[in-house]
Amino acid sequence: MLTLTDNAVVAIRDLMVGEDVPAEAGLRIAPKVDEAGTLELFLARVPEEGDQVVEKEDVRVFVAEDAVPILDDKALDAHPGIPGQPTFRLDRRA
Repeated sequence: MLTLTDNAVVAIRDLMVGEDVPAEAGLRIAPKVDEAGTLELFLARVPEEGDQVVEKEDVRVFVAEDAVPILDDKALDAHPGIPGQPTFRLDRRA
């Protein structure tokens, strides 16, 4: 199962500040349409059917069903950048 670093938790919280999303919203990771091998991340109000929900502290990440095998041994990390625009990266867990 995908895990979240503390930096990712902070970055996701920052993304949600000022957005019109409910408390149960989260960051969704899904394969990008028409771009094989590419994932996209975006805020979603609720998980879609079949999504795996990863929670840490007060943050939720929804992993699309077809992305679960790709992310199963990964950790989502983030590096701060411009406020509200962190850079996310996936690292293989040790």
